[in-house]
Amino acid sequence: MALDGPLRLESGATLPGVRLAYETWGRLAPDGGNAVLVLHALTGDSHAAGPAGPGHPAPGWWDALVGPGRALDTDRWFVVAPNVLGGCQGSTGPSSRRSDGTRWATEFPHLTIRDQVAAEARLADALGIGRWAAVIGGSMGGMRALEWAVGLPDRTESLLVLAAPAASSAEQIAWGSVQISAIRADPGWQGGRYHDAPPGSGPHRGLGQARRIAHVTYRSEAELGARFGREAQPGELPSRGGRYQVESYLDHHAAKLVGRFDAGSYVTLTEAMNGHDVGRGRGGTARALRRAGMPALVAGIASDRLYPPSQQAELAALLPGADRPRIIESPYGHDGFLIETGHVGRLVRELLPAS
Repeated sequence: MALDGPLRLESGATLPGVRLAYETWGRLAPDGGNAVLVLHALTGDSHAAGPAGPGHPAPGWWDALVGPGRALDTDRWFVVAPNVLGGCQGSTGPSSRRSDGTRWATEFPHLTIRDQVAAEARLADALGIGRWAAVIGGSMGGMRALEWAVGLPDRTESLLVLAAPAASSAEQIAWGSVQISAIRADPGWQGGRYHDAPPGSGPHRGLGQARRIAHVTYRSEAELGARFGREAQPGELPSRGGRYQVESYLDHHAAKLVGRFDAGSYVTLTEAMNGHDVGRGRGGTARALRRAGMPALVAGIASDRLYPPSQQAELAALLPGADRPRIIESPYGHDGFLIETGHVGRLVRELLPAS
């Protein structure tokens, strides 16, 4: 969908010609009261549910949660999943072309989480949705869900935040900055102007390295040890320059991302996550979260070493509509919010009980 008019950003810049890709499931009620917003993580997209198909090489990332009879029952709820502003899977981002046909590339303006929510609010307006029955998100999607609740509380009836903080910590910013540096250090980055370079000439090595770094933070030490230990990749000898199984695993995930994601979007979105702070300009975290008085559930993953449960405990203590942090026991680390769909489904049903 092309948004109506330019989008004014926090930086003071104006972004014209904004488009947001989105998918929906179910049917919007005449009063618009059954709409649920589902927000994806860093390299996710609008394809939260459904089989693989054109433009979507994998099934929906929360396919087990969205559909008839599932936690987000599409016989009852109208579920909307937008691709984030700044992304590369249908929404306007650095790889998009401007009105003169040139790529935005490094001239794409700096984005904040609040800018992304402002774009999503414009999408909701266009869809005829004045108020979401629930806003649900994990990781970067959880950051956006918090911004909806704090910045637009009159449009957020209930809230589910998974594996996300009130503000990115120094360590989280450090992890993000190392990944950005890996991309920009790749000669294929070409100062960010690589999009029309010949195939194979872009910053695919830097993006792959960023993904390797990120993926280590997404999983737990215990899981990596149990799955791979010090075992060699079959047919390879580390003592002779071969790989360990865990190295092959990281290489696999790097190659998958390079094949489907734009490095410029990865930088733009990581910078937005590094800048996440619901208390910025609002008198601090505690005062900002008091704006969000709607019923809220906050959940963390016990083994998450990127966004540890202590951050969700802080959110649960400060959100007026939350009671206690819900801790999902899982060996999968931060990625548990994507993998443990049974646990997440129970939280969704608690937030949106059957009528």
